[in-house]
Formats: sequence, C-alpha cells, structure tokens
Amino acid sequence: MKKKEIQMSRMWKYFVDATAEIIEEEGIDKITIRKVADRAGYNSATIYNYFTELSHLIFFASMKFLKTYTDEVAVYMEKGKSPIDKYLLAWECFCKHSFKSPQIFHAIFIMDLGEHPEDLLTEYYKLYPNDLINIPEGLKPILFERNMNKRGLTLLQAAASEGNIKEENINAINELTILIWQGMLSNILNNRTHLDIEAAEKITMNYINEIVRNQHLFDFQKPFLG
Repeated sequence: MKKKEIQMSRMWKYFVDATAEIIEEEGIDKITIRKVADRAGYNSATIYNYFTELSHLIFFASMKFLKTYTDEVAVYMEKGKSPIDKYLLAWECFCKHSFKSPQIFHAIFIMDLGEHPEDLLTEYYKLYPNDLINIPEGLKPILFERNMNKRGLTLLQAAASEGNIKEENINAINELTILIWQGMLSNILNNRTHLDIEAAEKITMNYINEIVRNQHLFDFQKPFLG
C-alpha cells in the first residue's frame, strides 16, 4: 500500500471510529458532522475529503456493530440440511439481531446511501478484513450484498433446483419475506408495537415460515390488487 493510501486509510478510520463511539454513547440519531469532527480532533471540512455525505459515515460506523451477527449467522446456517432450512435459519438470525439493534440494521440495509451503495460494503471489508475472520467462504458473497432483494436469492434458487419451491415463485417469496421483516422493523423503530423483541421475532418468523413452507398454497402469479 502506498504512503498516501495508508494516510487516507488512517484518517478514514479515525472518523469511522469516532462515529461508532458516538453511536455507542448517544445513538445514531445524535450524530452530526461537527460531533464527529470534534471527537476525531479535526475540523468538519476535513471529513468531506473522505466521505461524500453523512449517511456514508453512519453506514461504515454501523458496520462495526455487525460482527456479532455475521459470526452467528454462519453458525445458524450450519444447522440447516437443505437450502430452505438454511434460508429460514438465516432469517431467524437476521430478525434476532436486527430487532435488537433496529437503528444499526436500518442504517446498513435500508437507509438511502445515494449512488452505488453496493460499493460501500466492499470498501468496509477492505479496510476491516478482520471482520471476515470465521466467515465461511460460501457465505461471504451474501454478506457482501447490501441489497436485501439479492441476499436471499442464492438460497431460494438452490431450493428451486432441488424441487423444494417453484422457480416462478422465487421472486415473490423473496419480496414478501423482506416486506414482512421491513414492516416489523419499522414498527419497532417508530414505537408502533407493544411487542418485546422475542415476540416480534417469533411473529415475523411465523409469517416467513408460512410463506416459504406452504408456498404451494399461494397463487403468486395472480395479482393481489386490481
């Protein structure tokens, strides 16, 4: 790595680490450019030499809290004997961690990050390679994918190739499971539910299981509206 790249990487980490400290102490909603700059020991203008917008800084800092999930999801999925089992176990782990830390998962998987958000995950793991330790090679392509619509497709396509689900139902199943999760996460974030975390996880997984296990009972090709 060239001297200039090393310097940029070091500065980049100063700001990310400062933002992560603020998240841990005050919460994501309390982050401002000025606070991050003060914490890192630089002026606000310097931050924009490394990050085009605040959402990117929040995204990278939030990623530092994701390792507990990425370590555990591999353990969860190892229990599955089939692609369908692994898909459901991955969702179970994802719900467990996202409902415990809704702001973190919203910042990583839902928040508007402008153009080319898919490049941000690659950039993060390039600078924090230790976060990939203990992650099986087969799981890395999924973890490098921020787009929720693409994360589950690999396992669903494998399930279809084994005849466990219909090929024509893949996109509908994928979209419905994501919408169910997003709805519950939104309720938790906005204090629109009285459910505790365990109950929210159980209800969400009940719906997801129902759609996946009983997909033959649904006519996904028939429009729901109109």
